[in-house]
Amino acid sequence: MGKSLMKGTEAIAEAAIQAGCKYFFGYPITPQNEIPEYMSGRLPQVGGVYVQAESEVASINMVMGGASTGYRVMTTSSSPGISLMSEGLSYIAMAELPCVVVNVSRGGPGLGNILPAQADYNQATRGGGHGDYRVIVLTPGNLQETVNLTQDAFDLSQKYRIPVMVLVDGFVGQMMEAVEILPRKIEDPSSNADWALGWWKERGGKRKPIHSMELDPEALEGHNTRLHEKHKLIKANEARYEHYMVDDADLLITSYGTSSRICRSAINNVRREGYKVGMMRPITAWPFPAAGLSNLPGSVKAVLDVEMSVAFPMADDVLLSLCGCKTMAARQIPIFTEGRWGGFSPTVRQIEDKCKEILKGSADR
Repeated sequence: MGKSLMKGTEAIAEAAIQAGCKYFFGYPITPQNEIPEYMSGRLPQVGGVYVQAESEVASINMVMGGASTGYRVMTTSSSPGISLMSEGLSYIAMAELPCVVVNVSRGGPGLGNILPAQADYNQATRGGGHGDYRVIVLTPGNLQETVNLTQDAFDLSQKYRIPVMVLVDGFVGQMMEAVEILPRKIEDPSSNADWALGWWKERGGKRKPIHSMELDPEALEGHNTRLHEKHKLIKANEARYEHYMVDDADLLITSYGTSSRICRSAINNVRREGYKVGMMRPITAWPFPAAGLSNLPGSVKAVLDVEMSVAFPMADDVLLSLCGCKTMAARQIPIFTEGRWGGFSPTVRQIEDKCKEILKGSADR
């Protein structure tokens, strides 16, 4: 197929179609509106169905119905829209239904603004809704990776029967880059006949109900225990990260998404001046790749967490990972933070200056 110059939102939509998505249910909200617009034109061309629901609440419940058939389904939204979907995500997780949710996040809280932000980290990684559940959260660092991870999301959701969220910010949604979108080999939906609705003949005429309620506390505890075991399996097998110039680093940056691209440029610049800085970039926000922070080289004296959020929520996972590793906990490495919020992004110069302050011992924590 070769590479094509595409806008981020449209690339996400086409990647989903090439991954076998045939059903899309959504509601418009900036800055992701091009995804449903693109889907409304493309899905009928491939024998799919596009439905614009009357709200985000309606769309996530339509996703639940579509996912219960075993087919690949998707919805997309932005920040406050994801908040409205949170109850439905909890129901979907309880029923162990596969689906993909894309969050092109914007500034908040409340309606905030339509500019890029990374303030939805806790909402994504801590479930967002009620009860003991998780969703796999993928955090691409560039547009080609966004395409690849969107397609991975469908595979992971089917493999583990779990919702998968692709968490990007408005920059990724609105930028244009050259990407290659390849078709994915798609599992025959009839292979889901043992659990999915429909497929009566494939199951030999046996009825298969799907529900999200267990009134018996022992039954509910048993179900939650099974979900927990699945979560442990995902943590063991699916955590992903990238190390960049870590081997000799005196300072380690932790960052993801657009912020990590800015940090990469800053690292290249300060390296030319003799400052040894590296980066650990999570590719999965959940499961958080704690292995990327275990047994860091002895040269690392501090960690700088860079995010587009005033609360720096990923710094909590960084701290938990460092404290959870006996080798790293004994070193008591300090964690600094730097970033912008409300729709701004940190600049390369801002990150360069912070790195130098830390390495010179003049930075405030």
